Amino acid sequence: MWRKRFNTAALTVGWSSEDFLMWSTVRVFLWWFVVGATMALAVIMLQGGIREAIQTPGSVWGLKVFELLTTVVGGGLLGGCVALILDRIKKA
Repeated sequence: MWRKRFNTAALTVGWSSEDFLMWSTVRVFLWWFVVGATMALAVIMLQGGIREAIQTPGSVWGLKVFELLTTVVGGGLLGGCVALILDRIKKA
C-alpha cells in the first residue's frame, strides 16, 4: 500500500531478499529487547530496587544506578536473543 502512494523504485533497487531478512531479524531483536528490558525493570520495581537506589546516600548512588542499568540491559539481551533463537527455529 505504501509503495502505491509513493514512487519507491529508486529506494528498492539493489535490495535483495537477504537484506529484507536481515532487517526482519533486527526488528524482531529490537522488539523483544525492549520487551525484555521492560520486564526486567518491572521486576526491579516490584522488588523495591528503584527505591533502594534513590535512598542510597553519597557516592554509592552511581554504583547502584549502574547495577540497575546492567540488569535492565541484561534482561533486554536475554529477551532479544531468545526471540532470535525461536525465530530461527520457526523459519527452519
